[in-house]
Amino acid sequence: MSKNIPQKKQAPAAVATPAATIANRAKSVSNLPKEPLLFGRENFKLFGIAVGLILLGMGLMLGGAMPNADTWDPTIIYSFTRITLAPMVILSGLVVAIYAIFKKTAVAEPA
Repeated sequence: MSKNIPQKKQAPAAVATPAATIANRAKSVSNLPKEPLLFGRENFKLFGIAVGLILLGMGLMLGGAMPNADTWDPTIIYSFTRITLAPMVILSGLVVAIYAIFKKTAVAEPA
């Protein structure tokens, strides 16, 4: 009796490797005309400030756990920081983010 031994199949030489595909895409992308970015450095700085303000507001709202489960202290949960200050800080962060989106950037004309 003869045994059927599977033979290894060799990949055809014409198949592109992933590295060659990436190199071909990089060449085709480099031929595209250069367009200016929609947002500039100032816009991204403003986005960072906005995210920081929003995170600060969320941090100000954290907490509120009672030190003792048998007592209720409304000054912990309904404090000025959590009820008034934190939402104002979050809203100011959202306003800064909207301003960063609508702020025009100076675009240098290509020579």
